Amino acid sequence: MKKMAIALAGLLLCGCSAFAADGNARQLFQRIDANGDRKLEFSEIQAMRAQMFDRMDVNRNGVLDPGEVQAAMERVQSKRDVQTARFADLQAEAKRMDRNGDGKISREEFTAAIPDRLLQADINGDGALSIAEMRALRHQ
Repeated sequence: MKKMAIALAGLLLCGCSAFAADGNARQLFQRIDANGDRKLEFSEIQAMRAQMFDRMDVNRNGVLDPGEVQAAMERVQSKRDVQTARFADLQAEAKRMDRNGDGKISREEFTAAIPDRLLQADINGDGALSIAEMRALRHQ
């Protein structure tokens, strides 16, 4: 489970880094920005994470198993030039996601968890990321 949780946290952190640096970031931003206010509200990010979970949960059992996480990591790495977050960051993110401590990441846990990088990027604390705050992620 520890290996799966670390891989899952890596996927989350790398996916967000890739989003911030991706050449198609504008299109992805617009797709996630459901209300068109030019900010990514954390509720919009959570809705995107729910869709991401559904794509990753291949066997549709409501939790991510190590094979599903590994396959998702390989897809992300093959499509983007991403940097892997530090090991300590991955452990902390995985532990934070598993809120009930059962060693599994459910859809609800996955969806509710906003990566620390995104929480920290919300400079004004409004629960949303402006375009300027998203651009700042590129330089972190």
